[in-house]
Amino acid sequence: MTHSTGSVSARLPLTSDLDLVRARQHVRQMTAELGFSLVEQTKLVTAASELARNALVHGGGGRMECTQVTAGGVRGLRLVFSDDGPGIADLDQALSDGYTSGEGLGMGLPGARRLVHEFSVDSARGQGTTVTVTSWVAGPPRQREAP
Repeated sequence: MTHSTGSVSARLPLTSDLDLVRARQHVRQMTAELGFSLVEQTKLVTAASELARNALVHGGGGRMECTQVTAGGVRGLRLVFSDDGPGIADLDQALSDGYTSGEGLGMGLPGARRLVHEFSVDSARGQGTTVTVTSWVAGPPRQREAP
């Protein structure tokens, strides 16, 4: 899906528990400003909390970028969580339902994936991990059909 992106509204470090609080607060503020329903705000904040904690705990710290996006006239919020940690040893296992490392909220990557409209992971051993999620104010934009 093609998205027009605005400028990054925030680049936040994820190096302490206080940074995790700031990241959650920023996501909550942005979703409210964009007009997300309370349920959708809570879903994205919960996913952001899990992904930020993963970057801190498993990646040794990282960062979150927050960008407003639009597609098909629908507004959304894209969050990119990245770290320079060891990477995910077994991505298939980490993305399987029921898998948890025992840290965080216990929902893992599959739980975070279920809370957002778009989800992708890029991870390589020894090169860190980047998780990108996007949620849309009124659900995912519809693809236009070719004439």
